[in-house]
Amino acid sequence: MYFAKYNGLGNDFIFLDGTTALSVKNPAVLAQRMCDRRLGIGADGLVLLLPSARADVRMRIINSDGSEAEMCGNASRCVPLHLFRRGLCNKKEISLETLAGIIRTEIIDEACGMVRVDMGVPRLRRAEIPVTGLSDDKAIGIPVGACGQTLFGTAVSMGNPHFVIFTDDVEKVPLEKWGPVIETHSLFPRKTNVEFVQVLNKYTLRMRVWERGAGVTRACGTGACAAAVAGVLNNKTENKITVKLDGGDLQIEWPDQQHVWMTGLAQEVFTGKYIDL
Repeated sequence: MYFAKYNGLGNDFIFLDGTTALSVKNPAVLAQRMCDRRLGIGADGLVLLLPSARADVRMRIINSDGSEAEMCGNASRCVPLHLFRRGLCNKKEISLETLAGIIRTEIIDEACGMVRVDMGVPRLRRAEIPVTGLSDDKAIGIPVGACGQTLFGTAVSMGNPHFVIFTDDVEKVPLEKWGPVIETHSLFPRKTNVEFVQVLNKYTLRMRVWERGAGVTRACGTGACAAAVAGVLNNKTENKITVKLDGGDLQIEWPDQQHVWMTGLAQEVFTGKYIDL
C-alpha cells in the first residue's frame, strides 16, 4: 500500500488516502505495525483520509498503540498540505471532519508549509473534558498524585483531553516517569494527554508533552492550545502567545476566549510503498 509520511514540528504521521484508506479493515493493528520505529515505517500515528459528507475529508487518527484519537492539531496542519499538493482538494481553505467536530484550516504559505487552523472552542466543564467530580465545575489548579508527588494542573479539552501542569523548570521534569501515571489516573475516565509547561514570559511558554496513546512526542498541537488556554485561565499569559516545543514553535491565539487559533509549520518527509506481511 502506498503512503506518505508527514510531520508537524517532529510529531510524525503516516497518511493513507483514497482506495488504500478505504481498504483498511483493522486500523488499530495496522497502526501498531506501520508506526513501529524498528519493524515498520515509524510514526506517532496513522492517519486515514476518507470521504466525508460534511467536510472536504474525514480524518481518522490512530495512535501508535492502536487507540483512536478524537483530534490531532499537528495532523490537522499536515492534512491540508497533502490534499492540496496531491490535487485532491484544489483550494487552500480545507475542512476536516474529526471525532471532535469539523476543523477548518487555511494554507497560509504552501511553499514553506505554514498552515493556520481554527481549533474550535475549548471545553472547560469537567463533564465535557472529561474529569471526575461535579459535572459543571471547571478543573483549574486541581491536585493529582503521581509517583509520590502532588502536582497541580488545569484540565482542558480541545476535542481531546489535556492536563496542563505549570512548573518552574520543565527540563527537569521526569516526563517518561510521570506522564504515563497521570495519563491513566482515575481522575480521567478516558485518560488524558499531559503537558508540563514553564512560563518564560507573558507571551511565551515552553512545553513538553506526554501524549495519550503515543508517549513522549516532540510536539502536540492540541496540547499547545490547551496550554495557552490554561495560561489565560490561570492569569499567567496573554491571549496571543508562542508555545516552544521540542520540535519547534507554534503561534496560539485565544482572542475572545471563544475559538482558539493555531499557526505553524507542516512538512512532507517521504512517500513509499508499505508491504503488510
